[in-house]
Amino acid sequence: MLEAPQPQGSTSRPPWNIAIPLPSCFDQSFLTNITFLKVLLWLVLLGLFVELEFGLAYFVLSLFYWLYVGTRGPEEKKEGEKSAYSVFNPGCEAIQGTLTAEQLERELQLRPLAGR
Repeated sequence: MLEAPQPQGSTSRPPWNIAIPLPSCFDQSFLTNITFLKVLLWLVLLGLFVELEFGLAYFVLSLFYWLYVGTRGPEEKKEGEKSAYSVFNPGCEAIQGTLTAEQLERELQLRPLAGR
């Protein structure tokens, strides 16, 4: 039998330095799957605590946990980001879209009429 000559150093594995692009939906579907699993776990635990007659306590403690996790600390604030509360901004500067009392009066035309 004749065998074809093999080039030296040839392997069937691809080289390690080639980056294989992941589909753009990978990140989103992965996060969605993790979120779905977390919600499913929470529902299963809620059912368990309801059976143990601690369902309300589990639900209330879960709400407190979600409130804690949902807030962010001051170290997570981006550079130059303004606070929603104008008293915490330099010069008490309000953010765009804030409704002031003066603006409300102008829009509702609650100014006294001239000459009356």
